[in-house]
Amino acid sequence: MDKFDWHSDHITAKTPITQTYRNTQNVRRYLTQVCGSDFKFDRSFIAWIKDGKPKTMGDVAREWLWRRQEL
Repeated sequence: MDKFDWHSDHITAKTPITQTYRNTQNVRRYLTQVCGSDFKFDRSFIAWIKDGKPKTMGDVAREWLWRRQEL
């Protein structure tokens, strides 16, 4: 499998988080589209994304929305 380009490849809910994951504008665009205009990264959320456990971009979006409900 070729390396996923977080800057330009198409992101869907099924896109797996890979070792090469980066918080790019492409990722931000996807998450803003799915989570709404209030989406933003914070350190604890980025740490959760990069913790090495298998997850998809759909999991990332659901986690962010869940964390927002807790506020």
